Amino acid sequence: MPERRTVALVTLGCARNEVDSEELAGRLAADGWELVEDAADADVAVVNTCGFVEAAKKDSVDALLEANDLKDHGRTQAVVAVGCMAERYGKELAEALPEADGVLGFDDYSDISDRLQTILNGGIHASHTPRDRRKLLPISPAERQGTAGVALPGHAQGASAGAAQEPADAPEDLPEGIAPASGPRAPLRRRLGSSPVASVKLASGCDRRCSFCAIPSFRGSFISRRPSDVLGETRWLAEQGVKEIMLVSENNTSYGKDLGDIRLLETLLPELAAVDGIERIRVSYLQPAEMRPGLIDVLTGTDKVAPYFDLSFQHSAPDVLRAMRRFGDTDRFLDLLAQIRAKAPQAGARSNFIVGFPGESEADFAELERFISHARLDAIGVFGYSDEDGTEAAGYEHKLDPEVVAERLARLTRLAEELTAQRAEERLGETVHVLVDRIDEEDGVVGRAAHQAPETDGVTLVRTGLELAPGRMVEAKVVASEGVDLVAEVLSVDGAPCSEEAGR
Repeated sequence: MPERRTVALVTLGCARNEVDSEELAGRLAADGWELVEDAADADVAVVNTCGFVEAAKKDSVDALLEANDLKDHGRTQAVVAVGCMAERYGKELAEALPEADGVLGFDDYSDISDRLQTILNGGIHASHTPRDRRKLLPISPAERQGTAGVALPGHAQGASAGAAQEPADAPEDLPEGIAPASGPRAPLRRRLGSSPVASVKLASGCDRRCSFCAIPSFRGSFISRRPSDVLGETRWLAEQGVKEIMLVSENNTSYGKDLGDIRLLETLLPELAAVDGIERIRVSYLQPAEMRPGLIDVLTGTDKVAPYFDLSFQHSAPDVLRAMRRFGDTDRFLDLLAQIRAKAPQAGARSNFIVGFPGESEADFAELERFISHARLDAIGVFGYSDEDGTEAAGYEHKLDPEVVAERLARLTRLAEELTAQRAEERLGETVHVLVDRIDEEDGVVGRAAHQAPETDGVTLVRTGLELAPGRMVEAKVVASEGVDLVAEVLSVDGAPCSEEAGR
């Protein structure tokens, strides 16, 4: 009988990392590893790190140190770092954090089982050597789909997502609960949890060159997944009980440009919405400068596609945006939101903003306040600028005093909290469709309306005497708000009028 090997995956950062963790889980389970939830119960704790901003990097280091502590009084024998921080810093991270028994990059994902076994046996696997992943794919997007030998998490089992040669067959006799049943090009995947919502990668990497962002350097250039692969994975997730799919990538508005059709998303969304069992499709990570009328039409007018706009504005003062190497201004952004709401008045909109960018004047900051005051956003994330290694902005002059950045951060955060609470109040009396996420002892039935993405945009507390399980879709009337959260009373369940029978 094979020796029992246990592994726990600890995931930090964004939804893209969650997808990567489920790919790693699929690969490990297919090779006989037993997945456990608690790192203290695992032979190996794998920490999927985030490398985006300083606070996220600190959280990743803390998670690695916490897992390392388990080696003194638990089952854990090894701690391994993967993910963006491991990819970005590699050997540097290994030297600075000797508590990690291994630092693995994206190139190691296809052989993750062998890597962990080597480390568990006391062997040494050379720490990942970072490289600029933008240089691994051709400059021309049209030439990328035929590129072999490049590891792209979330794309394929083999070395390359779009390799021209025939992909390797999926392992036969996969354990229950592991994808793909949909074809050899789909990545192995196993769900980590039973939430009725799951993320699906549309693409990896980014071709934009925002001066404050290091992500393209360690995630690489933009490359789309094929529509058939996205559809196949969505069907598999539906079979696992998933009701809501969230499409993720570094830039969903670019989807299809390397496949010869920049409007491919407009074609794909109705097909995804037609997948049996799926109740809602949500698209995240949209670039304002790349929005187009046809995409707005599909997002606002397709049944089961949430009229939800996660728009990466970052700022609204023209001079700051140009320094960020971005496009737009307050009036153009407000016009975009007006176009969206003309199509769907209840559409949800959220964004993130950076304050204290090098050279940001009081007038620039006031312009940002003007935009936020008129934008009627449902959720707002605010971050104070800090230098990121390897970015253009790190070398800019005219850096603001940290005290000024902190003051503007606090000021805009207060304004954002006030305005998003007002926006929630505007929804009183609206009829919303709420996907039940969980049943909470204190709050009761907790779900999300179409304008609320998981973990970022607030929740809807459902008032009902019915017993509703996670995954049920209810129609409800908003009767109160608490900050960004809503309180709603049930009108119908899964399309049937509200009654005791409906909740069973």
